[in-house]
Amino acid sequence: MFSKGVARRALQLQPTLLAKRTKVTLPDLDWDFGALEPHISGKINEIHYTKHHQTYVNGLNAAVGQFEELKTKLDSDPSISKQLVALQQNIKFHGGGFTNHNLFWKNLAPPSQGGGEPPSGALAKQIEAQFGSLDKLISLTNTKLAGIQGSGWAFIVKNLENGGQLEVVQTYNQDTVTGSLKPLVAIDAWEHAYYLQYQNQKADYFKAIWNVINWKEAAKRFDAAA
Repeated sequence: MFSKGVARRALQLQPTLLAKRTKVTLPDLDWDFGALEPHISGKINEIHYTKHHQTYVNGLNAAVGQFEELKTKLDSDPSISKQLVALQQNIKFHGGGFTNHNLFWKNLAPPSQGGGEPPSGALAKQIEAQFGSLDKLISLTNTKLAGIQGSGWAFIVKNLENGGQLEVVQTYNQDTVTGSLKPLVAIDAWEHAYYLQYQNQKADYFKAIWNVINWKEAAKRFDAAA
């Protein structure tokens, strides 16, 4: 049997261990807010990053913390299961928003850092083999983006269950891609990504963003996905 001293030390450690739960934070950006102008304004990037992305960071941390706290009480109060289910929806939404935006920021680069330059290597060969040209892939992606009713995302993905073929996938709200679908490019179609600059002309935003797409990052993801 454990001594009383050991038991006391174990109890003293528990709060410390719980307090060490890792929390997510905003990622560092590789460029200044204004670096993507004139294609995406500095003010949009500032608000998008410091307000919207921060909201998903805060929401995910809060939901995960509440979930862990309630989970410890489930044995004594089975009715808590309803609250856990509700929190799972919060985790899915804010976790998707956090993940999607992390992908989005790395997908962007000013022209001085290679933004807009066509991909090379294996990704370029795959695009040529499947679509005939990069322009045709971009046109398909813009069509998918235009078809999103309300808020959502378009992803160019590598499908590992389909021999590594490229696909363009729509999601709604903050749903993300998982499993065999490996995201190469993520484009935000929520109004907060463009409205301040493009207002209701979202098709112009979809056209403009390709000038700052970081295809080098997409190529790295393509090569790494296995």
